Amino acid sequence: MLLQQVGTTGEIHDYSKLIAELKARKVIVSVAADFMALVLLTAPGKQGADIVFGSAQRFGVPMGYGGPHAAFFAAKDEFKRSMPGRIIGVSKDAAGNTALRMAMQTREQHIRREKANSNICTSQVLLANIASLYAVFHGPAGLKRIAGRIHRLTDILADGLQKKGLKLRHAHYFDTLCVEVADKAAVLARAEDLQINLRSDIHGAVGITLDEATTREDVLNLFRAIVGDDHGLDIDTLDKDVALDSRSIPAAMLRDDAILTHPVFNRYHSETEMMRYMHALERKDLALNQAMIPLGSCTMKLNAAAEMIPITWPEFAELHPFCPVEQAEGYQQMIAQLSDWLVKLTGYDAVCMQPNSGAQGEYAGLLAIRHYHESRNEGHRDICLIPSSAHGTNPASAQMAGMQVVVVACDKNGNIDLADLREKAEQAGPISPASWSPIRRPTACMKKPSVKCAR
Repeated sequence: MLLQQVGTTGEIHDYSKLIAELKARKVIVSVAADFMALVLLTAPGKQGADIVFGSAQRFGVPMGYGGPHAAFFAAKDEFKRSMPGRIIGVSKDAAGNTALRMAMQTREQHIRREKANSNICTSQVLLANIASLYAVFHGPAGLKRIAGRIHRLTDILADGLQKKGLKLRHAHYFDTLCVEVADKAAVLARAEDLQINLRSDIHGAVGITLDEATTREDVLNLFRAIVGDDHGLDIDTLDKDVALDSRSIPAAMLRDDAILTHPVFNRYHSETEMMRYMHALERKDLALNQAMIPLGSCTMKLNAAAEMIPITWPEFAELHPFCPVEQAEGYQQMIAQLSDWLVKLTGYDAVCMQPNSGAQGEYAGLLAIRHYHESRNEGHRDICLIPSSAHGTNPASAQMAGMQVVVVACDKNGNIDLADLREKAEQAGPISPASWSPIRRPTACMKKPSVKCAR
């Protein structure tokens, strides 16, 4: 059973009783949760959920017109061998010091290959590092201040709107309100004049979500947009009112246990301390600013800080993925220009910019192959020939796309055995829709036999 702790229109759900009933029937329960809301809300695991997951975007990563963003995924101990990726555990080094090491990678693609649970490759590790270091820098006290301020401003907005006779769809919320309005068109027009985008796809209502970047002036502008310029509401008075009586988070849903208790989250709270800590982490491993890294990977690229500055520009970083397309002309121009360059470089007719990683790209390519054959009433063509030297993500993607993986032998240097390829292709016959010969393999660079394989 898949549940969502905070609904799409902002309602907080207490699923403790439902989860208890589901567990009595031996149903596995997975709960989607919001990182920032979890700072204040009770942990779904404490309510009996088996799996908790969600986006880590709220921890220091701008919206960036929709991504990329890292996810978080947590599960009970009994499910650890079914989790994708790797699990890091605590051990001791040769000197007897406490150390972190890779404890389990039983489901990693290079071991499980086509039997892997997913084709996850890089797992957006750059974004995961940003979210992690955001938590390190702010610590539990700082995160509680941020989450508390977001909720306080949402309470102020809700209280003011209700004082003006407007009705909220939900009494319990963290940072999102669903407000019923009589003249939605007028409200949306006033909001646009104030450079505010409201959610408009809810019948008879508008949606509003606040975050850590929201200011008191933004709340006043929301009053102007929804009520009008003559709203007559005072932020300070409303602030005092909600401080005395806020019931928007039920007592049973308030977190009462400690978070981020490890010393690392309670030590580095100044810019100097944080920079020194990050530099110390960097020096513990081989990095591209120190040396060449053997075995290239899609994550092992060095981007200079000066090159990364543009992604911090508000015009680039702060666009909401659902903003009107006319407000994202710069993004559209960049996407169109990059697409045009890639079309010319590859010789194809068009490219898709949707995949955010190599693993997503190969999955998209396999789906295109599969749907092409289905469009020709040849859906039975479902065999994918993949060399044994290919990265484990490749067979994992193929099985996710609904294909049968047939492994082609390779020699000790990773070169494809052409005789075995010919034999496997003849055995598959016309039901083989695709073959896979990656240019870069874990055992080799670009190989001349790849040309023969293609022929």
